[in-house]
Amino acid sequence: MTRDYDGTEYPDAESSSAFAGVPDGFARLWTPHRIAYIEQGGAAPGDACVFCTAPTLPDEQALIVHRGVKAYALLNLFPYNSGHLLVVPYRHIALYDEADAEEVAEIGAITQTAMRVIRQTSHADGFNLGMNQGAIAGAGIAAHLHQHVVPRWATDANFFPIVARTKALPKLLGEARQEIADAWPRP
Repeated sequence: MTRDYDGTEYPDAESSSAFAGVPDGFARLWTPHRIAYIEQGGAAPGDACVFCTAPTLPDEQALIVHRGVKAYALLNLFPYNSGHLLVVPYRHIALYDEADAEEVAEIGAITQTAMRVIRQTSHADGFNLGMNQGAIAGAGIAAHLHQHVVPRWATDANFFPIVARTKALPKLLGEARQEIADAWPRP
């Protein structure tokens, strides 16, 4: 037993080296929203393309915020920031130069609307827009064209990504999907 300055006795401290949760060099951010992805797996059923399968599912399940005629928008399952959207043509094509004029126009229009909606709902200060064409260029799903719409805020930079290779996301996917879908303009 150890005595405190006022005479109170406490059991001797034991080493925490065998306790669960001892620091081990890994950063841990609890992300309960990702359990659905883990339980279902990253891929669509069988060998199906996730971007071809998503439109066959309910919007909430597929994280779709808008369905157009030639393309749709959904939240990224691996977002860089909260509200990170993907704009995807329904047609299964891999490269931007394979898209027809109507697809290009609708991808552009959905991207513009996404930016307006995210500025309205989340007060984004800027955006990163981009398409990675082919696996060698960083496309996680190279077989189906998709454009990233990543909202950015003046205050979103911190040392997590640099030092700990960790990204903190302040909003759950379901909440972000509902907020964006509710704010999307109706024709």
